[in-house]
Amino acid sequence: MSPRIERTPPYMQVVEHFRKQIVDGVLKDGDRVPAVRQIAEDWNLAHATAAKVLATLRGDGLVESQPGVGTIVRARVHRGAADRALRMLTTGKIYAPGEYAVIKAAGLAAAPAHIAEALGIEEGAEAVRRVRVTHDETGPISASTSWFIADMATVAPALLVPERIPGGTPSVIEEATGRRTHVVDERKTVDVADAAQAEALEVEVGSPVLIGLNTYRDEAGEPIEVGESVAGPGRWFYNRYEVTGS
Repeated sequence: MSPRIERTPPYMQVVEHFRKQIVDGVLKDGDRVPAVRQIAEDWNLAHATAAKVLATLRGDGLVESQPGVGTIVRARVHRGAADRALRMLTTGKIYAPGEYAVIKAAGLAAAPAHIAEALGIEEGAEAVRRVRVTHDETGPISASTSWFIADMATVAPALLVPERIPGGTPSVIEEATGRRTHVVDERKTVDVADAAQAEALEVEVGSPVLIGLNTYRDEAGEPIEVGESVAGPGRWFYNRYEVTGS
């Protein structure tokens, strides 16, 4: 049964289908994308419209054409906090296919000023801290640290165990407290890798890196988790916003 297209322009429905598969990790770097003829058949599109699908994906930097091979995915993706939260809430899995996390540390630590402010606690107060490095088949994707108020050590003791949590930390918090992530505030900036970041990402000290500070909030707007992340060069952070008129 062919996928259904409900709105115009139809080619953008197909573009979004493939874009989502790439960002979600269903289609990975190096995977082949269906040819124009196959897209036209699968989606009941004219040949020219199907060709426009691949042209748009190339323009977005998600795929490239290789003579004698076809169109392949060329997107080393960095998935942000909002992407991972949405994936967890909709699929129960926080990592895309082929990704896995190595937990480097878990326990109580003094919260630095910027984390304490985001969590609403005093600077230097104890907080739960989890440190991880996320990998795929190409190597380290990102390094990240999650912070929670100290009470979570008692309410959700799994956060103190230096092992992977299959559904991600938001699932543990929801199960223990009933608080569900409703909004993710995500900030990004660019910097250069210090020694610790370079070691985690297996890049040279001074390499360009993308820094993130993310706050997961419940329906009342209260912080559940504050996360710091760093991703190395050559990875793209994708987002798409639909703008509608009033």
